[in-house]
Amino acid sequence: MEQILSRSAHALQSPPHRAPQSGLLALLRRWQLNRRTRQQLALLDERLLADAGISPNERNAELDKAFWQ
Repeated sequence: MEQILSRSAHALQSPPHRAPQSGLLALLRRWQLNRRTRQQLALLDERLLADAGISPNERNAELDKAFWQ
C-alpha cells in the first residue's frame, strides 16, 4: 500500500521542465508544416479548391503569407 501511495504522490508532481531546444524544434517543425501545406495548396486546381470550400482569393491570401505566419 505504501508503494502505491508513493507512486501516486510522485505522479502528481509537476512534470520536468522542457529543454529550450525542444521549443525551438517544435517551432521549426511548425514552420516546415506551414511551408509544406502551402506548397500543396498551390497545386490544387479550381475544382479541388471548390470541394474544400476555398476560394481562389483565399488561397492567394494564404500563399502570400510568410512561412512563420
